[in-house]
Amino acid sequence: MESLELLAHPVRLRIVHAMRGGRSLTTTQLCARIPDVSKAMIYRHVDLLASGGILEVADERRVRGAVERHYRLRLDRVTVDADALAALSPDDHRRVFATSMAVLVAEFNAYLDRENADPVADLVGYRQHAIWLNSGELEEMIIGLRRVLLPLLANQPTPDRAQYLLSPLFFPLEQPSGDSEID
Repeated sequence: MESLELLAHPVRLRIVHAMRGGRSLTTTQLCARIPDVSKAMIYRHVDLLASGGILEVADERRVRGAVERHYRLRLDRVTVDADALAALSPDDHRRVFATSMAVLVAEFNAYLDRENADPVADLVGYRQHAIWLNSGELEEMIIGLRRVLLPLLANQPTPDRAQYLLSPLFFPLEQPSGDSEID
């Protein structure tokens, strides 16, 4: 199964999010991080991600007669390159986008279901802005965002850090007929 196809599933994408930051986790720890998904489903999707090379076994040890595996995310396998994106059909893009939106809804619901959820104190944001950009301005904005975000992606988990899900989305809005030119 190709990496993009493996990642285009809400549960598998949530597992990938949980594994970000260089952490290695057991399947039991993943179940605790994603409590709204059944253990059987977590185990099944971890197995698929490991078989597909997205996760690798970082450590194994015997615990009460069973083998406990710690999995680590292979960052080189979760990056979708420009060629793979260019090969997607419009229906593929719809499916990947729908998966991303399903993950956002599931993660947000799981956050709100926590006993200590406090959207104001946690600086939760879900704003959308419609902005006018030419292609050069869009590229400049994306480069600027990358400049800010790339160093933060290397942050390791610490007791004073909370993991946030950031989902920038860019696509042109449909222009009503007759509005194609600005007077």
